[in-house]
Amino acid sequence: MRSSKRNIISRLVGAALSVASMGLAFSSCKLINEDLDPCPHGVSLRFVYEYNMEYANAFHKQVDCLTLYIYDEDDNLVDTRVVTGAELQDENYRMVLELEEGNYHFAAYGGMACEQSSFSPVETPVVGSKRTDLKVMLDADCLTVPERRELHDMFWGELTLGTADLYNEGTVEMRKNTNSIRVVLQQENGGTVNADDFDFEIIDDNILFGYDNDLIHDAVLFPEGETVTYIPWAKGQAQTGVAIVGPDEVVPQPVDVAYAELSTSRLMMKNNPRLLVKNHETGKTVIDFPLKRYLLLLRGERYKMGDQEYLDRESRWTLFFFLRSNDIWLNTRIVVNDWVVRINDVEW
Repeated sequence: MRSSKRNIISRLVGAALSVASMGLAFSSCKLINEDLDPCPHGVSLRFVYEYNMEYANAFHKQVDCLTLYIYDEDDNLVDTRVVTGAELQDENYRMVLELEEGNYHFAAYGGMACEQSSFSPVETPVVGSKRTDLKVMLDADCLTVPERRELHDMFWGELTLGTADLYNEGTVEMRKNTNSIRVVLQQENGGTVNADDFDFEIIDDNILFGYDNDLIHDAVLFPEGETVTYIPWAKGQAQTGVAIVGPDEVVPQPVDVAYAELSTSRLMMKNNPRLLVKNHETGKTVIDFPLKRYLLLLRGERYKMGDQEYLDRESRWTLFFFLRSNDIWLNTRIVVNDWVVRINDVEW
């Protein structure tokens, strides 16, 4: 019995000494002792991408390079850090920064430092430059060079945080600034739609970002308020099955749809992006409608969020259009991400 009590007391004393030693280690940073090295001072940053429809962190799966601009409390750039290694694929990755005591503002961009990046700073930030001068723009050849039309995903996030001994921990929450839009054309009564018979376009004014990730109109490039045009990076055919046609006999007929894949920069409520589909031979417009209004119709009643939040959280869209035999849009319904949308549900 005495031995058992002695063992219990020994364990309690050991635990107490362990806690005390940990407290001494942390408090030693506050002590003046010439025999001790200075404690590390700065921040430890975690990066997450949870601003999606799954509300789940996908940073380690989707962000393949990272650029961090570090500004002091007067908004002057003090340093830049770039990470392009495999460590970003580790969900436990932290960026540890030793900094002088103070408050800092961190601006992070995912996907911008990669070799295949689609976005670049208008002017490379240098030490001493102001945070409000930071602007990022879509590379011009992403609109014209076929192999660059599929935009490399770009993410943005920011955080204000003060330093501390043994590193103050903070989380930089990222948002996605790129979208993938797939447009599918199908004949109302089956048959074949040839993708080469149509030209697809999305027009918008969304290639220049300010320091706060808001879109800015570039009056130098577009002095008359013009917009940019995104065209597909991929087009093709796909067979969805067969249709049964014929009033007197059963005649199976293949159903071939046409599709186009387009990439765009951030979609914002303050802009008026439009989707256009034109007959390639005649140039006649087959489809022309306000893109954001249709995309917002996917947001069911379960999604309790504002319009802009929804456009930012969702990044992959599929639009189905049904055509009559003369390639006129059957404007009674379309399908958006499996949701049937009727034309009278939308305010033009």
